[in-house]
Amino acid sequence: MKAPFVRVLGAGLAGSEAAFQIARRGVPVVLSEMKPKKRTPAHRTDGFAELCCSNSLRSDALSNAVGLLKEEMRQCHSLILAAADATRVPAGSALAVDRVAFSDYITDRLRRDPLIEVEEREVTELPHDAVTVVATGPLTSPALAEKIAALTGKEGLYFYDAVAPIVDFSSIDMNVAFFASRYGKGDADYINCPMTCEEYDIFYRALVSAKEAELHDFDRAESGQTPKVFEGCMPVEVMAKRGYDTLCYGPLKPVGITDPRTGKEPFAVVQLRKENAAGTMYNLVGFQTHLTFPEQKRVFSLIPGLRDAQFLRYGVMHRNTYLCSPHFLDAAYRVASAPHLFFAGQMTGVEGYIESAGSGLVAGINAARTFRDMSPLIFPRETMLGAMAHYVANGGLSDFSPMNANFGIVPMLPQRVRGGKAARNEALSARALEEIAAMREEIEK
Repeated sequence: MKAPFVRVLGAGLAGSEAAFQIARRGVPVVLSEMKPKKRTPAHRTDGFAELCCSNSLRSDALSNAVGLLKEEMRQCHSLILAAADATRVPAGSALAVDRVAFSDYITDRLRRDPLIEVEEREVTELPHDAVTVVATGPLTSPALAEKIAALTGKEGLYFYDAVAPIVDFSSIDMNVAFFASRYGKGDADYINCPMTCEEYDIFYRALVSAKEAELHDFDRAESGQTPKVFEGCMPVEVMAKRGYDTLCYGPLKPVGITDPRTGKEPFAVVQLRKENAAGTMYNLVGFQTHLTFPEQKRVFSLIPGLRDAQFLRYGVMHRNTYLCSPHFLDAAYRVASAPHLFFAGQMTGVEGYIESAGSGLVAGINAARTFRDMSPLIFPRETMLGAMAHYVANGGLSDFSPMNANFGIVPMLPQRVRGGKAARNEALSARALEEIAAMREEIEK
């Protein structure tokens, strides 16, 4: 007998969004979350939708793919975007949030919903009696991961993810550091630590020779395997080892930045972004790392302005697992061989906070439709929600690997757009939002 509710496993960003979308459509939800009774090594709080890495949800501009994704989700009444807009902190053209307030907003909203029953326990089996959304995240517990692996019939894939450190604002030397925008765009929301060529050289040589931390048992690769590092979350020391100038074209790029002490562009610049609304904590942008804690203190204190910095959280690295989703999942994030079962979040092969939440939105809508014996709602590939779902369902030309939202997975415009890349991307966004508007009535069912 089919259960009189939909199950959602996991209250991360994807699971929280899925549960909210299901309940919005009048369908009861049982939301299972193993916190606070049990946590993964990456988690620090008991709240839902905990942001374990950066507090930035990236660009809000419609010339950017993730900016389009956010707007599509707003149009679909996303809980995650409502929380982000309500708890944002200054970050120029990016949407960054106070991570504690963000999690509190979502936790409170879901716990107060009369159609959502929160079940605090670890789920170790895939339910067979209910329409189910599995959104247990990239650190799914071993017992459940084993059941998922058996279902897929494929060997699990994995990559390594890294987290940037956070410092106390009061410990930053603002006689050296200064506020400015990121790459000369937007408001002066970032703290900038400028480097001369000589200072960069000292820092670089310390960084590439620093000692990395040992992997936890749950992170350790199988015998003979080489750890895979996702390009979008590359540890700064790994990036540095690709070449002396690599960082200067990446997170330390000084374009658009002028050092007020010299009136000139620095050789390199380390930028820090607000971590909370009060502005008492800042994270090092692009400084995901797997160095030992003492080495992080030693090496990052070589950055001008951070000599006496107090580190409130050091960077960590952990293994993230994901499915070989093409042809296992369809464009509704539904298991092709088990139509009552959906997956959402990073484990499907989408990469990034908003992308994970977006997959939860699509999976949640379709889980509610399946519960009510309706046909699935497939978002058009011209939308970013649809393009991501299509990538998950079909893959690309090369081996399947995690993918951020990007315009490369969206069909090209039939006409040429003048004005360069930004104008073209804005035209792609306009087309996508027209598609969302045209299907709004069906989305709301």
